Amino acid sequence: MRAPPLALRPTGFGLTFLLVILLTLIGCVNYGLSLGYGLTFLLGGVWVMTATQALRAARGVRVSLAPPVAVTAGGLADFSVSFSGGAEGVLALTLRGGGAQAVGAWPLIGGVSSGTLSVLARHRGPLSVEGALRVSDRLGLWRVALPAPDPQTVLVHPATEQGVPPAPTRTVAGSGDGAQRTRGDEEFAGLRPYAPGDSPRQVSWRHVARTGTLLTRETDAPQGRARLLDWADTAGDPEARLSRLSAWVTELTATGLPFALHLPGARLPVDSGEAHALAARRTLALHAPFPQAVTPPRRPGLALTAAPARSLSLAQALALRGTLLALAVTLAPTALRAPVWLTALVAALLAHAAWRTRPTPPGTQALAPLPTWLLGLLAVAGGAALNAVYGTLLGRDAGTAFLALLVALKTAESRDVRDGRLLILLGLFTTSTHYFFSQGPLTALHTLLCAALLLAAAPGWTAAGLTLTRAALRRAGGLLALAAPLAAALFVLFPRPEAPLWQLPVQGQATTGLSSEIRAGEFSNLAQSDAVAFRADFQGEPPASSARYWRGPVYEAYDGETWRQVRGGGAPASVEPTGPAQAYTLTLEPSGTPWLLALDVPSRVPAGASITGAFQAVTFRPVTTRRRVELESRPARLGRQEDANRLAFNQLLPSSQSPRARALAQTWQGLAPAARVDAALNFLRRGGFTYTLSPPTLPAQDRVDAFLFGTRTGFCEHYASAFAFLMRASGLSARVVGGYQGGESNGDYLIIRQRDAHAWTEVWLPGQGWVRVDPTAAIAPARLSAGVQTALTQPLATAALPPGPLAQLRLRLDTLQNRWNDLVVDYDGERQSDLLTRAGLGGVGQPAYLILLPVVVALTLLPALLVLRRRGRPVDPAAGALHDLSARLRLPRAPGETAADYTARVTQARPDLAEPLGRVLLAYHTARYAPGDPAGALRDLKAAVRQVRR
Repeated sequence: MRAPPLALRPTGFGLTFLLVILLTLIGCVNYGLSLGYGLTFLLGGVWVMTATQALRAARGVRVSLAPPVAVTAGGLADFSVSFSGGAEGVLALTLRGGGAQAVGAWPLIGGVSSGTLSVLARHRGPLSVEGALRVSDRLGLWRVALPAPDPQTVLVHPATEQGVPPAPTRTVAGSGDGAQRTRGDEEFAGLRPYAPGDSPRQVSWRHVARTGTLLTRETDAPQGRARLLDWADTAGDPEARLSRLSAWVTELTATGLPFALHLPGARLPVDSGEAHALAARRTLALHAPFPQAVTPPRRPGLALTAAPARSLSLAQALALRGTLLALAVTLAPTALRAPVWLTALVAALLAHAAWRTRPTPPGTQALAPLPTWLLGLLAVAGGAALNAVYGTLLGRDAGTAFLALLVALKTAESRDVRDGRLLILLGLFTTSTHYFFSQGPLTALHTLLCAALLLAAAPGWTAAGLTLTRAALRRAGGLLALAAPLAAALFVLFPRPEAPLWQLPVQGQATTGLSSEIRAGEFSNLAQSDAVAFRADFQGEPPASSARYWRGPVYEAYDGETWRQVRGGGAPASVEPTGPAQAYTLTLEPSGTPWLLALDVPSRVPAGASITGAFQAVTFRPVTTRRRVELESRPARLGRQEDANRLAFNQLLPSSQSPRARALAQTWQGLAPAARVDAALNFLRRGGFTYTLSPPTLPAQDRVDAFLFGTRTGFCEHYASAFAFLMRASGLSARVVGGYQGGESNGDYLIIRQRDAHAWTEVWLPGQGWVRVDPTAAIAPARLSAGVQTALTQPLATAALPPGPLAQLRLRLDTLQNRWNDLVVDYDGERQSDLLTRAGLGGVGQPAYLILLPVVVALTLLPALLVLRRRGRPVDPAAGALHDLSARLRLPRAPGETAADYTARVTQARPDLAEPLGRVLLAYHTARYAPGDPAGALRDLKAAVRQVRR
């Protein structure tokens, strides 16, 4: 008859694991975390693969349950559990009976294993025990119910009273010595056949040696010497009276005196020995009426041990230790970006939890978890402190820091399986938050390591003995490898929405980057940063270094100290192209601003972006994650037809600022507009000005006068601001433009770093429109031809200094980073649509796509299913060697077949292998059952297996 199909269901932990996957998927969709998709789909693949592992582990499992020989009320009924078959799974057995419940879990190793499961025997009498069997994968995500073992009934003897007075001296009535005798230990009465339960001291070994037959000597005693244990000699409730009688039975059996037992409704004749004592205890156990058992409410879940609620058992301590190691690696990046006090607090909480896992000497009390009130106080205080630091708890920096604090607080109070599994889930969720800060290859490797460590630590909360070891880490890595094809297929084909589901502050406050306003010192601070601002990939030859002006914010409002952007109105300015268009792709790093930094002048922007009246390319939502955009620019005359109100606004100056600079510029008002520009540039060239990153501080009042006629030392923002002031004072419209200038060539693309931030001036000339004037180039021409670093040391240089070995290595690493960004990080909805269109699928939602998606998913699962369906090699070394022998001979072992039966079967089929198989069997038994270190026996076993011919 065919066995019924196995019922596979997710566990509560498995459902919560799936919920975490869905939450991370929603976060990836909303914030465009491309690499987060990969981790999410990888964990989803693990969830699917473990279902197959659970089914595979459940096939061929054989379980037998043996009841204990003797049980006393108030003690434990130790049931012997023997199981075989299955592999890479966990067997869980639940026993219920007499109002008590016990749960045990053991790893399946493929061979024969055993264990003990103890049920509390609350009351005397028959104890009926029923069991429930289930097999789960080692992570505990799925379970398969197996047929329950046969119910077992054991007889629970009464508890033995402690400190009981001596047994009564009353004897069984008789007629004296020799008149009527009974069984005793005084005089030899003859021989009889041996019966089970007879004492070895009573066996007549002389007759055994002569005849080979077991005979037992019978002795007797005067009947008047036999004691009488009577119900009437006890007092109190029935259970107390039975406990006293049980103690007297133990006392008389130890002294060897014969006794009779008289109970209401039951009489046991005079006898002695262990068999008679067992019959007496059985009579006491079956005395009616039996105590009433109270069944406690059933609680779902799996307990590794019956440890006290506020202390850790050895199995739980080992599981928590592995989980803490995985969490420490997971939370490590938070220490690099969180406040120092938070890092110290998290480290202290993890250390406290680790200290609780250490073995405690006998008689000493283990370190208890922190009280709930203290943890709550730390959570509230930590949240308030983070809100004071970041101004919110919803942002990227504050949110991830607060999450790290909550995880650390949870470790300090974890005490059972549910807490341990919650830590695993929190660790996986925390791993996905690292992509808010970086999606580079190192971050990908770190998060993959975190996932492997957490998955390797999870089995420790499923069954005792599955701690975080190298083998557990290898199994977790193998599981991730099996899930990788499915994750790759979903990464490519899963729909990528273009717009977020909701908008929350993700990007933390920028430490570098352009600002919406400019004052002295802004760009000199940026010039000290090597951070990448964006990368530019041209379809043809990139423009010359002197033409690489990446246009950013345009500053038109000036109050004497700060230049700010304004929202322009009126008629749009004219744009007249003067050269061919040039297409290129920008990969923007997160900045928190909407600026696209197009090459001056942008002519085409992507969907969701526009060009302002100041010819700046902006997007409708800030660049909070790495974004890839395609742009087009071309040389053009800007604003020959410009709004008169805008031109008038760009001539405004504060009336009481910098009178000397104003007076100088007014002397140029009689010159033609272009001549005024030349006059200002000549003033800078001949004035002894210096280009430096560390200019002296300028006063708030008359700061242009202080710069032009005092310090004469500054960076690009100083020269651009002063030049725009002079132009406005001379009667021309002028404004400051911020952005980047230059870029480092790295093969077929340019790297624009924060140090390339630059400011220049635009002056409106009649008949020409807005004309770019870079006054910094008048002081340091090398700024355009050689870059900022060369210009600071050699202002007149015409070429950049050649990169050194370290710089060349950094460029090679950036090439890898750019390739990674192109293939993985920047894979969004637009690129997915292009890929599907080139593949002939027509895009997401089209019939071809809907047909292909399930087919591809099925194909990615096929190799993993084939691997998981193969008969697994047992984890136990001795059983693994026997498995290798069966594979070597191509004769698999039958389920539950012992090593002796298997070698006998093989010898019958292959008589020529009798001698080597005998050596294998001897080495196997030595490795499995001999005392001492089995390492040498295992080596002999492996050598014996290799000597068996195929």
